[in-house]
Amino acid sequence: VQVTESGGGRSMQAGESLTLSCVVSNSPAGTLTMAWFRQTPGQEREGVASITEYGSSTYVAQFLKGRASISRPKSGNSMTLQIDSLKSEETAKYYCAADDEAWASDYTDPGRWKFWGRGTQVTVSP
Repeated sequence: VQVTESGGGRSMQAGESLTLSCVVSNSPAGTLTMAWFRQTPGQEREGVASITEYGSSTYVAQFLKGRASISRPKSGNSMTLQIDSLKSEETAKYYCAADDEAWASDYTDPGRWKFWGRGTQVTVSP
């Protein structure tokens, strides 16, 4: 299973919009539930958003409510996260996760997710 994030790796300004994408290849179990996490040095990985296998339900962390959306096509294992009005404190490494058994509501628990990408750095300047 390969999990690949894209859309980070560049510096951004506060107030800009960010779009991150994730693709999962060689899934062992068909369509997967998918999620985004983020982590800063010395901090625990925290859940950002998740989406069910066919996109019927989504979850977005309270700290992003009204500023973020997550979506995926009706087939395949890929998804997109958009965050508007970025804040400098949202500088972090963003990780894509996927699983065939986790519930989308498990986005707050990194331990529930089997497949992980290497992360993509997002740096937001004030």
